Amino acid sequence: QVQLVESGGGLVQAGGSLRLSCAASGRTFSRSPMGWFREAPGKEREFVAAIIWSGVNTAYSDSVKGRFTISRDNAKNTVYLQMNSLKPEDTAVYYCAADPTFRAVPSRRSREYEYWGQGTQVTVSS
Repeated sequence: QVQLVESGGGLVQAGGSLRLSCAASGRTFSRSPMGWFREAPGKEREFVAAIIWSGVNTAYSDSVKGRFTISRDNAKNTVYLQMNSLKPEDTAVYYCAADPTFRAVPSRRSREYEYWGQGTQVTVSS
């Protein structure tokens, strides 16, 4: 089992920044690819970013590429999502997720992620 707890969400004006954190405990975290997904009201959950265990390979959705950066600190069992140049359309509940499969390239598919956090709300005002 892996337990994931997100933090860092909040209300920010358009153009601002937030950094989300996801603290992991339980099963070995350092070998798990980690991902961030988001779910806006009335919309399906969508992929945001992902990172493999070493941090060498990352993946981003087109909508956040160049604005968001995913990173991880395996010593602290924590993954981060730095969000810059935020837009109102980034408003959503953001979820951290852990993939139990060791991969060289992180998956963008939510069904590959077995463990999920409770989510943290990000609201961007115009």
